[in-house]
Amino acid sequence: MHIFVQLNVTEMNTRQLYITMFLLMVLWIIFQRNNRNDERAIPVVNEKEQLLYKGGPLLEDVLKRKSGQKYPIGLTLSGGGIKSLCHVGVLKALEEEGFRPDIISGVSAGAVVAALYADGYTPDSILSLIQNVRYTEFFRLEVPHGGLFTLTGFKEYLDTLLHATTFEELKIPIRVVATDLDGGRSVVFEKGPLLDALVATCSVPILFSPYMINGVNYVDGGVLMNLPASVIRSDCNYLIGVSVGPLDTHPYEKSITNIALRSYKFLFRSSTKYDKELCDMLIEPASIAHYKGSDVMQEEVIFQIGYLETKRMLQEQRILKASSKIK
Repeated sequence: MHIFVQLNVTEMNTRQLYITMFLLMVLWIIFQRNNRNDERAIPVVNEKEQLLYKGGPLLEDVLKRKSGQKYPIGLTLSGGGIKSLCHVGVLKALEEEGFRPDIISGVSAGAVVAALYADGYTPDSILSLIQNVRYTEFFRLEVPHGGLFTLTGFKEYLDTLLHATTFEELKIPIRVVATDLDGGRSVVFEKGPLLDALVATCSVPILFSPYMINGVNYVDGGVLMNLPASVIRSDCNYLIGVSVGPLDTHPYEKSITNIALRSYKFLFRSSTKYDKELCDMLIEPASIAHYKGSDVMQEEVIFQIGYLETKRMLQEQRILKASSKIK
């Protein structure tokens, strides 16, 4: 789902799997109901922004003109487990083309990628780190107390990697979104302790115990907002969104398990619709649908998908610009 973790569904018996999926579905429905009364400020998409999204402003042109916004380029990263290596490929392609995000928002694994990059790691070094991870050392089985595993090992590993201990120490500002399990709302972290926010947004419900911060239980940020574009839209002039959850239209076996998993993916996808429309440039490679968030043997392939798709889209922008001048 939304963190760097390999979960073998076949290791669970059928009864456990069905119970887990049912609980996850119920959890999502409860959150959706609560979120109707959520007073979180949502930026209004004015007519100009809608036209920009449809037509797509050129990234090069944005950098040339002065803007009243605080940050020229914003980047928002979805959750997606190991598929978040697509984000790393996007960052590498942007760097090679001369672009670097001035602010980043993310949920779950996308937030981890954002934090590592903002902490000074290069895209290549992030790829190398993930390829050399031993996932079995991260997640510790415990007597069920809100989850099947704890993220203690994961937290300890991140602590050894990150130089910054607070958001303020990062080289690039980031905003991390987690889900307040007690209040049923999305919460944005942008100040204070960094590690706690990252663990909170990676706490997938049922699989991992909720993570408590200041007396509040938090779970995976993707439960309510899997592409946090709205939390930085008003602060940046040009917003690039990277989503690793495109619609999978390939044939599938119509078993109870597959139908449950497929339906659950649709629920997460539906939560990104509004935020996708806020992006000036949306990178959502169709080929990423071939992979699961637990495909840890496909790191390089997934990285290349993000890299090549970003290169293609930027080249397409340049072609369109050249053709418009000819006309």
